[in-house]
Amino acid sequence: MTLHIQRVPVWQDNYAWILSAPDGTAALVDAPDAAPILAILAERGLRLTHILNTHHHFDHVGSNEALLAAFPDLQVFGGVYDQEHARIPGQTRALRDGERFAWGGVGCTVAEVPGHTLGHIAYLFDDGSAFVGDTLFVAGCGRLFEGTAEQLDRAINEVFDQLPPDTRLYCAHEYTASNLAFARSVDPDNGDLAAYAEQVAALRAEGQATVPSTVALERRINPFVRADRAELRAAAGCGPTAPRHEVVGALRRMKDSF
Repeated sequence: MTLHIQRVPVWQDNYAWILSAPDGTAALVDAPDAAPILAILAERGLRLTHILNTHHHFDHVGSNEALLAAFPDLQVFGGVYDQEHARIPGQTRALRDGERFAWGGVGCTVAEVPGHTLGHIAYLFDDGSAFVGDTLFVAGCGRLFEGTAEQLDRAINEVFDQLPPDTRLYCAHEYTASNLAFARSVDPDNGDLAAYAEQVAALRAEGQATVPSTVALERRINPFVRADRAELRAAAGCGPTAPRHEVVGALRRMKDSF
């Protein structure tokens, strides 16, 4: 079985994701505002049963309280760290790394991926859809607000990059154009990157989204996935024997001021 996934643009560049099952139930992955979610649920005749939060930032959990008011039996999932620190409104279940659950007839594995925040988790569904929040973006990664470069590197290169190449990566922001500009500045001889940048420019000119990505695509264009390559090490000012996480950290600092 494959989940039906609907992209919901919210605010300036956020994406929320509505998952729906044949029985008319729905789950939501991260939304800052309840109004567009409620409108879509009403239009499609769906009943929301779960919120799957990746982390505690308001542009991901801002809709929780209003949605709980509309659906009092709603189950709100999030990571253990965020529950321990009471950071996700209405959280009903704390999920640990490697924990399994099923929604809509599709199994899901939880991955703890701290870095952007200490409580960040990802939802890796068995149908090949992965909801990665703000840890990995198309051609980029999330800013290090709480975690370390070592944690971020593990999330990117030991969790997400180990998934099957055709895994669809659903991130939470339309940052692709700006990420590509930075990626091209540190990986200027990458022909795949240049070609994809042209595709993205055409999509964005027509108001089209660039999310989801795939693991295979990120391996070709994302400097944080490609951090072990000699050209990215050189761009980051790191030598050939520096740990990969130092390269990831240096690239992220460069991106912060790009």
